[in-house]
Amino acid sequence: MSATPPGADRPAALTPEALELLLGDPADAANPYGFAAAVARDEHDEFPEDLCEALRQAGFHLNYLPREWGGTFESFDRSLTLVRAAARRDVNVMPGTMFSIIAATCLQLHGSQEQQRRAAEILRRGGAVAFALTEAEHGSDLLAGEVRLSPDGLLDGEKWMVGLGQRCEAVYVVARTGERGPGAFSAVLLEPAELPADHFARLTAPRTGGMRGIDFARLRFDGLPVPEGALVGRRGEALEMAVKAQQAVRLMSMAGSLGCADTAVRLTLDFAQTRRVGRTVLTQAPYSRRELAVASAALLAADAVALSAARGVHVVPEVFSVWGLAAKHVVADASDDLIRRCASVLATRSVLRDGLFQKLQRDSTVVRVIDASALANLKSFAGQLPTLVERAADHTGPTEEAEAQLRTIFTLDAELPPYVPARLDLFARGVDPVLDGLPQAADELAKEAAADPTAAGITALVEQLTETVAGLGARSAAARRPGADPNALVDLAERYSWLHAAASCVQLWRANRHRSLYGTEPGSTGWLGAVLGYLLARADGTDPRQYGSVLLPALDAVAALRDGDRLFTALPVRLAVTREES
Repeated sequence: MSATPPGADRPAALTPEALELLLGDPADAANPYGFAAAVARDEHDEFPEDLCEALRQAGFHLNYLPREWGGTFESFDRSLTLVRAAARRDVNVMPGTMFSIIAATCLQLHGSQEQQRRAAEILRRGGAVAFALTEAEHGSDLLAGEVRLSPDGLLDGEKWMVGLGQRCEAVYVVARTGERGPGAFSAVLLEPAELPADHFARLTAPRTGGMRGIDFARLRFDGLPVPEGALVGRRGEALEMAVKAQQAVRLMSMAGSLGCADTAVRLTLDFAQTRRVGRTVLTQAPYSRRELAVASAALLAADAVALSAARGVHVVPEVFSVWGLAAKHVVADASDDLIRRCASVLATRSVLRDGLFQKLQRDSTVVRVIDASALANLKSFAGQLPTLVERAADHTGPTEEAEAQLRTIFTLDAELPPYVPARLDLFARGVDPVLDGLPQAADELAKEAAADPTAAGITALVEQLTETVAGLGARSAAARRPGADPNALVDLAERYSWLHAAASCVQLWRANRHRSLYGTEPGSTGWLGAVLGYLLARADGTDPRQYGSVLLPALDAVAALRDGDRLFTALPVRLAVTREES
């Protein structure tokens, strides 16, 4: 489908550095795009109109739209970093400019040429196409949805918490057209301005604790005659398409978690590097230093996991019914954890009503559930794990093709193949490529560590990781035995998420030994040891503080990035500041 006339000029992709220059130093109290303005909006439940308009003028809203729709999308890892740079100022820029991503992805998957053309036209100019799936009485239980499209084309029922539902120009609605199972749902694309007011209403949705001021709505249909040509794709395929589309959406939601996490750690370091307890600065006081080290390790782990997933979806989208959900769990949970650690360092300043930190706390909790609750997220892929992990014991290791795929995914300067949403699948088959390639990566790491006295501790951590991964199959088999704990498979999904994250970090180190990651020396294992300690503790359900000094290199790396005015990411982005260079 061609939504943009052939030969039409397309805007250049916005870069994170250009965005930083455009929006200025967020710490400047007079900056309308800064932290003070975000907190003021939050206090009054105001939508970030001016900030979103500045971003639209710069083409920010085009970064998730495909080129054939007139967008500037290149790859998910680039979009992730760009969105994170904006979200660190105010995560509300994401729903303010990007809530249409799931409807757009659904239309890419099964919309007609005319529906895609119309959506592209709306989105290019900065309008919104809403996505109406959930219902108040059923939440994440999508199969229980009651909004119904009758055989004679009448739509009845109510959708709730529809993002941008009050202002959208079009809305993708999932409605029941059958009696049971995933095939009982179809989708229609409607334009609210053209719907009769006696059959359709936009109503106020419940207010949220975080992301205050964002436009959520309830959409009520009362015997609405659905216009001819509104059906999207074939009857019975809407739920399948929605679930596939959410795999991509979860990748971008991670940018919101990282934005909150980045600002929380930066704010806490600003405080801790100047605050003293007696004669000791907080960054050197034993307890606060340990909490900051845990928070830093969580931040680096979340960044590595998000970047890896954002690149992986280009190469092996067929496994993202597991990989994407596992990454979402780790990034959201690690971000919430590090914010709690930062709160313990900030103490009283973490609970000030009109403070930035409390806004970050509230916003982070909403980002975590914006596309599904934590439990629903884990349940949605727990049932796929037996196929992945029980076969792994009989597998002989990655093929040459699989090795090449891993190199492409994890080498941060490697060119990625185009993203093809049609390759997304409902079920991951075969083996997990990241875990399958772990033994080879672990062997290479062990050889290098043996020749480096400063890297001795990393060998034990990697051995612990490989042994724990090898035990996943047995845990899966036990979880499926008669009489097993009914929570065992969900618990396995959580354990798998943290271990998959740890293996991703090893693969990231392996593929980028020739470059500096997180501002450290090329090939440095300090940051890797810190994130492995953190992730292994989370996999075991224990406190990461047990790893003590292993975590400290993460704090050193994060503090150096903060002092150098860089984003806390593997290949750091220079930030806009007005203070004097240190």
